[in-house]
Order: sequence, then C-alpha cells, then structure tokens
Amino acid sequence: MIFSYADLFNFTKSILLKIGCPEKDAALAADVLLSADLRGVDSHGVARLSGYVRLWEKGRINATPNIKIVHETPSTAVVDGDGGLGLVVAPFAMQVAIDKAKIAGTGWVSVKHSNHYGIAGYHAMMALDHDMIGISLTNASPLVSPTFSKERLLGTNPIAVAIPAKNQPPFVADMATTTAANGKLEILQRKEMDAPLGWVQDKDGNQTTDSNGVKKGGALLPLGGDREHGSHKGYALGAIIDIFSAVLSGANYGPWVPPFVAFLEPDPNPVGEGLGHFFGAMRVDAFRPADDFKSHMDNWIVRFRQAKPTEGNEKVLIPGDPERELEAERRVSGIPLLTPVEEDLRSLGERFGVKL
Repeated sequence: MIFSYADLFNFTKSILLKIGCPEKDAALAADVLLSADLRGVDSHGVARLSGYVRLWEKGRINATPNIKIVHETPSTAVVDGDGGLGLVVAPFAMQVAIDKAKIAGTGWVSVKHSNHYGIAGYHAMMALDHDMIGISLTNASPLVSPTFSKERLLGTNPIAVAIPAKNQPPFVADMATTTAANGKLEILQRKEMDAPLGWVQDKDGNQTTDSNGVKKGGALLPLGGDREHGSHKGYALGAIIDIFSAVLSGANYGPWVPPFVAFLEPDPNPVGEGLGHFFGAMRVDAFRPADDFKSHMDNWIVRFRQAKPTEGNEKVLIPGDPERELEAERRVSGIPLLTPVEEDLRSLGERFGVKL
C-alpha cells in the first residue's frame, strides 16, 4: 500500500511522543526516519520504528536524554548521547561539527552512548546548506565476519559523504561497508527471496544464498564478498569506521556493540557506552573560494555524466542520483510499504492508540 509522507510522518511522530520523546525530538526523529523512505532506503525508515520502541521498552533507549559535549578543542569534540535515540543524538553531534567548522575551518565529532541513527546520508547532508562537505560514520551491531573469519566482529558500519555543487545536485555517497546492508536482507526475508551470492556466509564460513543465513548463525560479508574480490578492503573500511566511531569516543566497539534487536541482550561486560558515531564538517572556503569549488564540482559531475555507458546501460550515475530521483517521485506519489511493514505499523498503532 502507498502512504503519503505527511501521514507516515504524523504517525511516526505520534508513536515517538507516546514513548515520551519531547515534541522537538519526536519531530526530528520522524524526519530522519522518513528521509530514508523518501530516498528509497526502505530498510532504515519506518520499518525500523517498532525496533526502536522495543528497545525503549527494554530500557535501552532513553526518550529524554541529556545530550552533551564531554570533551572538546576548537575543532573537535566528544558527545555523550545519554542513551538517546541515535535519530536525535546524531543531528546534535553533526551540528556541533558544523558549528566548529564555521570557526576553525573543520569540525570533527566522535559520539558515545548512542543508538542506531538511521541513514548515514541524512547527517552528512546537513553540511550542504553551509557550503561544507559533510561526513557521517557509525558502527553497528556485530553481524559481519572479517575476511577469513567465522566470527561476527563488525557491523555494517556505513559511511556517507555529502559534497555541495553549484547548479548540479550535490554529490552524496551513502553506503555500508558490507556487500549489502542487513536491512536489504530483511527486505528479501519479507519477500521470501534468496540473497545474491557474496552477501552472506553460513555458520561454517561458506557462502550461501539463504537470506536468513545470518539468523541461522552465519554472517554478513565485508564489501567485496571474498578475498579474491577485495573483501579485505571492505573489512578494513569497516574497521576504520569502528575505530573512529567508538575507540575514539569511548563507545562499544567490535563484538561488544549492543544489538539493535531487543530480544538479544547487550554484552554483560561492555568495553564502552552504547553505539558510536563520527562526524566531520569541512568548510569549502577553508580550502578555496566556495563558488570556485562548486563550479568545478559542477564540471566534475557533468563530465562524469557524459561518460559513455556500457552496452545495456542507459547512463552513468553520480552518487546520490537514484535517491534524489526517488525522493522527488515519492514526495508526490507517496511511499510504498511492504505488507509485513504495514501490518507491523498497524499493530504498533493499535498498541499506542495511534491510527495509521
């Protein structure tokens, strides 16, 4: 079924108000969640809402956090999210990075004691309105095996980079450091479909197409899938993000990152506090005049769009194109929800007295 952005926003905000979020936080969190649905990252949108509610019910999300800076220099900071929704903690921290960049040229913020923060791109794109380059990283529940391992030690650990242009749309890269994000597996599970080879390995370390392979004790694979296709590079990227997000801030890292699912308990002997994030903001005019840079970004984008496509492909895309085009369409035509997601939301609404 297809729902309007306004209806899903109001529903999401109402549920978040019911669990005790302040008005401003509920609206912000709903905006972050719905940005994923608008941009076609359906795995990280309203499909996750009931997961956040279950974590709140388990006492693992603080609906009224006191988010604060606990350490800083003119260009850096560490933010303590006080166990709040990552959907609220992350924009706070990204704004700190932007504010520092306004003064120092660049701003870098590492975050501890947070939770799942939605799509990485939302936070990176906050920098665009300030003629800044935005960077957004986060660690996540350990579902990924390093190359040559059967153990799950890393999360899907995404990275997003948003770069402003002048007349062209911005360059926005937003990707997991696994071959595919876990949310894409969840979508395949709802559709009762197999996963492509190279996404998952079984509990013995063998590649499998079973989209439920992770649930059966297997693991997601780093970007590349196997050593011959460069999985060691995906492993290294995921590790860097884990270190920047958590070892640097004092959050949990590696296998100690608390799981997103409420039915799994966090490690009883944590090495840090909550999930970790890392944000960067770089003022373009700290390097060269912003107009010059953005004009050359236009030139870069146009030239890459003019690249000759391979046979059977219509055009060459710039990172951010598919999401931008889908957002323009969905703002007008609405957001489609898979039947299991719709049923889950309706059930959630019935519990809290909120109509979808």
